Amino acid sequence: MIEIAAFFLAFIYANAGEWFFHRYVLHGMGKRRGSFFNYHCFEHHKVCIENNMLDPGYGRWPRSLNGQAREAIVLFMIVGAHLPLFFFIPGFVAGLSTSIVLYYYRHRRSHLDREWAFEHLRWHYDHHMSTDHEPANWCITWPWFDYLMGTRVRNDLP
Repeated sequence: MIEIAAFFLAFIYANAGEWFFHRYVLHGMGKRRGSFFNYHCFEHHKVCIENNMLDPGYGRWPRSLNGQAREAIVLFMIVGAHLPLFFFIPGFVAGLSTSIVLYYYRHRRSHLDREWAFEHLRWHYDHHMSTDHEPANWCITWPWFDYLMGTRVRNDLP
């Protein structure tokens, strides 16, 4: 029973981390030209604005250290940093790993299928397609922490 609870707590933990990382690392450190994370603002957001939410880089295997490759590296590092916990709370590590796989799947699909993003990840669609682009809607997988932190802003977009 504890492992099941740990599995689901990991989803909440992952959503909080997703919110924090997106807001403060990707949109904070990511605005600095020399930062490893600058791909987010200077590549990913730029491409999405130019292509009406779509990022064609997700449609192929990364051939260089582009945004999609950097995103995958960060996700692997997050899982790797939590692997030692597996010996103490395996359900938590399993839940976190599952959450990260779901994050990647949902994020990738949202940038390959605009209509799917609008229907299933409206908060993420709003983040990319609003006129001011950044000050809200930091969650990707689920909007839980945007609601909790008061940063979920619904935009009236087509």
